[in-house]
Amino acid sequence: MVRRKPVNLPPISYMKTYMKAKMYTVLCSAAMKECDNLKIDESEIGCDYSKTLVDICRERQFQAFVCDALAVPVRSGSCDACISIAVIHHFATAERRVAALQEIVRLLRPGGKALIYVWAMEQEHNNQKSKYLKENRISQEQKEEIKNDKSTPGLVEQKSDTGSQNSASSVPSIDDIQEKESSSKPITNSELPIHINRTSFHSQDVLVPWHLKTKTGKDKPVEPFGSAGARDQSPVFHRYYHVFCDGELEAACQTLSNVSVLQSYHDQGNWCVILQKV
Repeated sequence: MVRRKPVNLPPISYMKTYMKAKMYTVLCSAAMKECDNLKIDESEIGCDYSKTLVDICRERQFQAFVCDALAVPVRSGSCDACISIAVIHHFATAERRVAALQEIVRLLRPGGKALIYVWAMEQEHNNQKSKYLKENRISQEQKEEIKNDKSTPGLVEQKSDTGSQNSASSVPSIDDIQEKESSSKPITNSELPIHINRTSFHSQDVLVPWHLKTKTGKDKPVEPFGSAGARDQSPVFHRYYHVFCDGELEAACQTLSNVSVLQSYHDQGNWCVILQKV
C-alpha cells in the first residue's frame, strides 16, 4: 500500500481546477482512494499494479482496474487529464521512467494536462523541512542500532556520503542520468542502501523498509521501535525507490515530443510537474 494518510492538498486542488473533463485517469489509486470527499460528475478511471489497492477503490465505489503503468489498456488520446502520484519513482532505470511518462502523454488528448508527483531527494527545500522529516521520532541511539542490525543479508545500510550529496545538488540532464546508469558497474548481491525512515536521503536509489501489519490487514512505513523501544516483529518488506533530484523530473519530461512543461515545483518532499500535450 502506498500511503495511509490523505494525499496533499495540491493534487486535490488540481483535480478540482483542471478536471473539467469527460474522462481522466489516475495512475496511482492511492490518490483516488483517499479522495472520498471529492465529488466530480465526469468519468473517473483509476488504475494500479496492486490488486489490493484496486479492490479498496472498488469498495468505495470508484472505477478502477489492475494494470502496468507502462502499458495502460486505454485508447490513445482519450483522456482530458491524468494524475500520477508516487508511481514513477518505483521504476529502476531512467529509460523506464521516461517510458512511464510517455505512456501518460499517450493517453492525453491534444491540450490535455497531467500532474506528476515523485519523491524528492531534497527533503529540505528553501530552509523548510518536509513533513516526512518533521515526523521523525527515532532517536540517534535507535538509528545506530538500526545501522548495526545485520538481520537482512544482501542489503546494506544507507550511509551519509558527502560526495553523493554534492553531485545530487547539481541539476543533471536526462542524458547525464542515462549515461551514468549505463556505465555504472554491476552491484553484486543486488546490494542497495536501506533508507532510515524519516531521515534525509544520501543516495538516489534506495530500499525503504515497510512493515506488514497482519492484524489490521494494513501496511505502513516501517517504524522500527514502539513507544517502549521494542522492535516490531511484523514482516518487513523493502520497496525500491529512485528519489529525484532537483530538475530531474522536468528534464525527463522535456525529452518527450509534443509536450510543454507548464509548471515545475517542490511540494512537501516531492518534485512535481504539470505538463500539457500540444
